[in-house]
Amino acid sequence: MEMERVIDLDQAAAVISERAAGWLAAGLTVGQVRWLDATSPWPRQLETDRALVPDPVSIGVLIDGPGDAGLSVVLFRGGWADVDYFDGIDDGGQIPAFDITSAAAFGTQLDQWVPRAFKNLGKS
Repeated sequence: MEMERVIDLDQAAAVISERAAGWLAAGLTVGQVRWLDATSPWPRQLETDRALVPDPVSIGVLIDGPGDAGLSVVLFRGGWADVDYFDGIDDGGQIPAFDITSAAAFGTQLDQWVPRAFKNLGKS
């Protein structure tokens, strides 16, 4: 059964790219967007080259901050994301991420997830 296509993952990747410069300026490290193809054979390989992924089912990005702080986001074209974070001190876990209906809505969520994961950025 094929996953419903709610979100254009190319547009969602552009949302990540649009925010990356600001994250870098804030002292974060932003990994490359990784693509997963729906038709690739098992074990599926993540690709950083979009041209190698004819039927993307998800994209993911890792963002690292000071200490052990980090945020992992995997967005699925069906309209949900797997989001895990650790603030580097004492807070972390999964963030519920359902009913994402567009790339713009994904951007709004990113704008909430990044400060939650890196709330101690710039604090000693």
